[in-house]
Amino acid sequence: MEHFVWDVDPTILRLGPLQIRYYGLLFATGILIGFTLWRRSLERMNYPEDKIYSYFYYMTILGILGARFGHCLFYEPARYLANPIEMLYIWKGGLASHGGTIGLIIGSFVYAYAKRIPLLVVQDYTAWAAVTAATFVRIGNFFNSEIVGRVTDVPWAVHFPRAFDGGRFARHPSQLYEAAMGLFIFVVLLIMDTKMKNRRPRGLLIGTFLVLYFAGRFVVEFFKEYQTLSTSSVLTMGQYLSIPFFLLGFVFLTIAWKDRGRLTGEIPPDVAQPSSEKG
Repeated sequence: MEHFVWDVDPTILRLGPLQIRYYGLLFATGILIGFTLWRRSLERMNYPEDKIYSYFYYMTILGILGARFGHCLFYEPARYLANPIEMLYIWKGGLASHGGTIGLIIGSFVYAYAKRIPLLVVQDYTAWAAVTAATFVRIGNFFNSEIVGRVTDVPWAVHFPRAFDGGRFARHPSQLYEAAMGLFIFVVLLIMDTKMKNRRPRGLLIGTFLVLYFAGRFVVEFFKEYQTLSTSSVLTMGQYLSIPFFLLGFVFLTIAWKDRGRLTGEIPPDVAQPSSEKG
């Protein structure tokens, strides 16, 4: 084969029925990095620990459930609607980034209400969880030889012997395209947050993430193997699903633009109060 061959065992360690896989470790790493950045951001705003640490459980549970249900309903509806209990079999694989984003959005509403934190503050910093999870999950997909790209003869094409075609054809490493895109967006968000800190208009981080990520996802879909929809469809399922999230990002950016005069240069009053005064 003239192209690079990726034939790495996705399982790192087997202990009887227990398996430790690259995907799981990478997924957990993305979640932990996202939570660390969330914690740092809320501590900078003087929020107490009880309002910070429970975020991990809210967003992890709802994010994973959203990703799982999204995969089942968006990509394999016939199979899972015929046997709905299988939607809960998360260990069998099948997560969708669009569903995960929906789960994080729902989680932000629930968490903001439960902890009495301004919704836009929660949603803004949820961008950390979204971008880190999305990036590391795609690297995990590469280790699993899944969600491969379309057949191509570009110099950097990859054979995936563990994929559905047995590695017969060289394909775009579309998982790495998305991972690189996620890393770029992470750097953009980090620069924004580092430079502006609490002077940043609320909605800017999450709006930037949604616009950049789903615009990039729309483009990467042109290089990914078709899922669910046939090749006769104008767009892929991933592209159709990316459009509303892209538009939602512009809604957040519009909110940030309108708030720039009121918030830039000062910490919002409902955020700046000492932690002892928060219920």
